[in-house]
Amino acid sequence: MIILMKRNSTKEEIGKVTAWIETAGYKPHVSEGVERTIIGAVGTDEGRSMLKSVAFLPGVERIVPILKPYKLAGREFHEQDTVVRVGDVEIGGPGFAVIAGPCSIESEEQMMECGYIAKKAGARLLRGGAFKPRTSPYSFQGMGEEGLKILKNVGEKMGMPVVTEVMDTKDIDLIEDYSDMFQIGARNVQNFALLKRIGMSRKPVLLKRGLMTTIEELLMSAEYILSGGNTGVILCERGIRTFETATRNTLDISAVPVIKELTHLPVIIDPSHAAGHAKYIIPLTRAAVAAGAHGAIIEIHPQPEKALSDGPQSLRPEVFYRLMDEVRILDEAMQNGIGKL
Repeated sequence: MIILMKRNSTKEEIGKVTAWIETAGYKPHVSEGVERTIIGAVGTDEGRSMLKSVAFLPGVERIVPILKPYKLAGREFHEQDTVVRVGDVEIGGPGFAVIAGPCSIESEEQMMECGYIAKKAGARLLRGGAFKPRTSPYSFQGMGEEGLKILKNVGEKMGMPVVTEVMDTKDIDLIEDYSDMFQIGARNVQNFALLKRIGMSRKPVLLKRGLMTTIEELLMSAEYILSGGNTGVILCERGIRTFETATRNTLDISAVPVIKELTHLPVIIDPSHAAGHAKYIIPLTRAAVAAGAHGAIIEIHPQPEKALSDGPQSLRPEVFYRLMDEVRILDEAMQNGIGKL
């Protein structure tokens, strides 16, 4: 349920409304807009009759039921776009933010070279996997804590915030010490224990859509994190499984405008995992800029043929530089009004 406060409502009136919501067994979420304050009441239906009486409190204009199953992620509660801050980088506002780095951290030398490439090209965040979910148990599984140390060290030297994947609740505290943003991959998008635990953290999280996850299911997964108090959620479209075999997955570019319509949370794309092949990444990234995405996460490697994981979809330095040049041109055109036509 949403409680719309009057334009001239006082802080004292808002405080009384939030106290009433808590008394009814609900959790209040206050959103202060430009013109008025909106208070969301999230919880079960047990105290609904008592909650409705909030309409008679001073300062309340009216109450509105939330029709969507996702309460905090939806625009019904939060009309303005959310801008998520990762270190000194903002994602969700104007500008197309690129996150770049290797699929897996393989060595300090490899990570340092990737960091240099990413920084030189103009990427805003550095990525690298320390714990790798692999289809085969015999594939490279990542360097673990040693890899995290390398990632943090390179990020500090390059002056770039870092992001890495978390797969298990037991690793959250460790990863939190070394990274600026969590990544929850496609395989864990409905790992509800992990989502709840990440909700208790206050570090931003990049939440990837699963291979067979609907947009509503993705938003419900975000709701788990938001309901825990972590408001720094960035959504990522990374390709879904279809009958098509020409690419590794099918990038659902239509998900970008749909997600932006349904939620205030930022949305980026992952063309690397969608395509599965480096030659498609530039055109897919172009499409993401044109569709209004807030950014992209792209895999790069100084020598893709020697990569321990996802080499075929990793961009060589010279190709990544070209991609970033094109992104700057397209992004500038979008911000100058082409995207409003």
